[in-house]
Amino acid sequence: MLKELQIPFDKSKTHPAALTTSKYGQSSWESFKTVMSRELLLMKRNSFIYIFKVTQLLILGLVAMTVFLRTKMPYGQISDSAKFFGALTFSLITVLFNGFAELQFTIKMLPTFYKQRDFLFFPPWTFGLVNIISKVPVSLVESSVWVILTYYVMGFAPAAGRFFRHLLAFFLTHQMAMGLFRFLGAVLKSMVVANTLGMFVILVIFIFGGFPNNDTSIAARTVGEAILKSRGLFTGDSGFWVSIGAIVGFAILFNILYLLALTYLSFGSSSNTVSDEENENETNTSMPIDEATNRPTRSQITLPFQPLSLSFNHVNYYVDMPAEMREQGFAESRLQLLSDISGAFRPGVLTALVGVSGAGETILMDVLAGRKTSGSIEGSITLSGYPKKQETFARISGYCEQTDIHSPNVTVYESILYSAWLRLSSDVDEKTRKIFVEEVMTLVELDVLRNAMVGLPGVDGLSTEQRKRLTIAVELVANPSIIFMDEPTSGLDARAAAIVMWAVKNTVNTGRTVVCTIHQPSIDIFDSFDELLLMKRGGRVIYAGELGHYSHKIVEYFEAIPGVEKITEGYNPATWMLEVSSPSAEARLNINFADIYADSDLYRKNQELIKELSIPPPGYEDLSFPTKYSQNFYNQCVANFWKQYKSYWKNPAHNAMRFLMTLIYALVFGTVFWQKGTKINSQQDLSNLLGATYAAVFFLGSANCITVQPVVAIERTVFYREKAAGMYSPLSYALAQTCVEVMYNIVQGIEYTLIIYSMIGYEWKAAKFFYFLFFIISCFNYFTLFGMMLVALSSSAMLANIIIAFVLPLWNLFSGFLVTRPLIPIWWR
Repeated sequence: MLKELQIPFDKSKTHPAALTTSKYGQSSWESFKTVMSRELLLMKRNSFIYIFKVTQLLILGLVAMTVFLRTKMPYGQISDSAKFFGALTFSLITVLFNGFAELQFTIKMLPTFYKQRDFLFFPPWTFGLVNIISKVPVSLVESSVWVILTYYVMGFAPAAGRFFRHLLAFFLTHQMAMGLFRFLGAVLKSMVVANTLGMFVILVIFIFGGFPNNDTSIAARTVGEAILKSRGLFTGDSGFWVSIGAIVGFAILFNILYLLALTYLSFGSSSNTVSDEENENETNTSMPIDEATNRPTRSQITLPFQPLSLSFNHVNYYVDMPAEMREQGFAESRLQLLSDISGAFRPGVLTALVGVSGAGETILMDVLAGRKTSGSIEGSITLSGYPKKQETFARISGYCEQTDIHSPNVTVYESILYSAWLRLSSDVDEKTRKIFVEEVMTLVELDVLRNAMVGLPGVDGLSTEQRKRLTIAVELVANPSIIFMDEPTSGLDARAAAIVMWAVKNTVNTGRTVVCTIHQPSIDIFDSFDELLLMKRGGRVIYAGELGHYSHKIVEYFEAIPGVEKITEGYNPATWMLEVSSPSAEARLNINFADIYADSDLYRKNQELIKELSIPPPGYEDLSFPTKYSQNFYNQCVANFWKQYKSYWKNPAHNAMRFLMTLIYALVFGTVFWQKGTKINSQQDLSNLLGATYAAVFFLGSANCITVQPVVAIERTVFYREKAAGMYSPLSYALAQTCVEVMYNIVQGIEYTLIIYSMIGYEWKAAKFFYFLFFIISCFNYFTLFGMMLVALSSSAMLANIIIAFVLPLWNLFSGFLVTRPLIPIWWR
C-alpha cells in the first residue's frame, strides 16, 4: 500500500465532477440573470419606496409649478433671469436630493452583498451592474414626472426640441447623482460619514454651479448671453452637448468606481473585545464544556429582593386573522396562537420553554411578561397569589431580549450603572448602587470587561456571548424577582453557550425565578435546567414538570406513551423529545400529545400546584409602588443626559466628522467669498453675500439633519427596550438627547461663525457678530431637531431619509433666496 501511495495520481483520470473547474457555480451570464431576477423581485416587494418617491416628486412638482407659474415669470430683461435660474436651481437640487437616497440603499445592502461575494455566489460586477441597470427605468420615470409637470407651466421655451433637451439633461443628471451616491456608499460604508460627505458634494456642486456667486459686469450681445456669461456657463449651442458629454462621463466614471469598490473593498471583519484576563478566565480551550456549566456558582448579593412565583391558568391568546389567511378561506375573525396554557414558575427554579418552530413559546413568554400590546388575552395570571398588574410587574421583572440591544458608544460598566441608576429604588444611595453593580458584574463575569466599548453587533465591540452576558447584567442590576430570557444561547457555539448558562445558573442561585426559551440545546445545556414546559405547534402544552437528573423524568414520561420510540444511549434528550413529539410522529401514532398530557396525573399535579400558588401566602400583601417610575423626573433627566453625553463623546464618527466638515465648509465658503463683505458696492454684491449665508446655513444645516438620523435610529431601538422595562418617561429621554445635540450645535456654530465671519469680511461689531452667531446656531438646531423628529415619527431610518429628500427642497424653495419673497405668489407667502 505504501508503494501505491507513493505513486503520483494521474490527474487525467480524475472524474470531471470530482472538482470544480470554475470559480462560480454559474456562468457570468447566468449569474447576471439570477441576480437581476432577485433584484426585480426585491424592487417589486419594496415598491412602496419607489411609489413614495414618485409621489414626493409629484407634490414637489405641483408646488414648484405654482411658485414659478409662467404668468408670473416676465422675461426680456437681465433682472428677469433670477426667477428662471431659481426654477432651474431648485429643479437640479431636487434631482440631486432624490438621488441621495441611493446612499441609504447601498449601505443597507453591503453586509449581505459582502457575505455572498465572499462565498462566491456571483461575480461582484454582476451585482453592481444589475443595481445600475435596474434603476435606469426608475430614474427615467422620476425625471419624466418632474419635467413633464414643470417645464411648460414654468414658462420655458415651448419648442419640442428644447423640452427633450431639458428632459435629457435632467435624466442624465439624475443618473450621475445616483452613480455618485452609490460610489460614496460603497466606499464609506458608514451611514453617518457617507451622509456628511454626500451633503458636502451637493454643496460643492451648488457653489461652483454659479448660482449664489455671479458677475454681471460682462460684455454680451444678447440678454441670454449676458445671463449665461454672468454665471460662468457656455453660451453656444455646442456648450449644451459639451455639458451633456461631461455629465455622461461623470455618470460612467462614478458607476465604474462603484463596481471597483464592490469588487475590491471589504466590509471589514468584526473587531471583538477580548482581554487577556478573559482568555485566562473564560476561553481556556482545555476546560471541558460540562465543567463550564458546573463551575462553583455565586449567590452573594447586597440588595435584598422578594422572591416571587408566577402562575398562569387556562391562558389563551388571539390575534386578528391575517388577510392572507382570510383570502385562503379561513372564516374565523381571530387566530388562536396559545391554547389553554397552564403552568407555574417558582423562585430558585430554572425553567425552560421549549417547542418546535411555531409552537409559541416566545409568544407565551411575551404574554406573561406583558410585552404583547395587541391581540386578546384570556385566562388568569397571578403573582404570588395576587392578580398580575403590569405597572407593578414591570418594576419587579426583567426581560432579556434575544437581540441584545444596547447603546454602542458606552462601556460595559456605564451600561450597567445606567440601568441600576434608573431601575433601582430611589431609596438606594449612590454608594450602595455602585457596590451592587460591581457584584452583578462579578456574578456574570463582566468585571474584566468593565472598560470595553459595547459596540455594534457583528461590527465591533463585544462578542455575541459577551453581549448576552451584558444583557443579563443590565436586567439583573434592576434587582428583579423574575427574569425572562429569550433564547440566551442563540447564535453561540457550545463553549460560549456554556459560559452564558453558567451566568444564568448564578442568577438562579440568588433565589430568583428565571425562565428561558431555548432551541435545540446540547445535552449539557439542557441538563442545566430544573423544569421544562414543552409546547407543540398550535400553542398547546404537551409536558410541564421536572426534568430530573440527565432528563430522566421527561424520558420516562414519553417512553410510557404507547408507540413512542425509546431513546438510544447517549442521545440528546432535548433532540429526542422534539422528534418523538413532532406533528409527523403524532400523525404516525394517531395520537395527540396535548390531549395525553391534559389527561395525565402530571397535569393534575400541576393544577394543584397552580391552585396552591394562586393563594397569597399568610401575611403577604399585594405589591404596589407609589410612583410609576423608580426615579423622579429630575433624576431621569440627569441619568439620561449622563448617558447621552457619554455616548456622544465616544462617537467620533458623528461628532469629529461634524466638526471636521464644519471646518471644511467654512474654509470653502470663506475662500469662494473671500472679503466680499468689504466690497458691497451694488445690489449684486449684496446678493452674493446673501447667497453665501443662505448656502452655508442650508447645506450645513441639511448635513446636520441627515447625519443625526442614523445616530438617533440606533439609539431608538435601545429606547424601545428601556421604555418597555419602565426605566423612564419618554419626555426625559427626549429632553436629554435634545440638550446634548443643542450643546454640540452651539460649539459647531461658534466654530463656523468665527471662521466664516472673518474670511468673508463681515463688519466686526459685537451686536452684528452675536446676532449672526445666534442665527447660525438657531438654524443648526432646527435642522438637527427636525431630523431627530423624523426618525422618531418614521417606521425606519430609510423612510426618514426619503422624507428628508422631500422636505429639504421645500425649505430650499421658500428660503427667500432662490425666489425672493416679493416674487413668490401671494398664495405661498
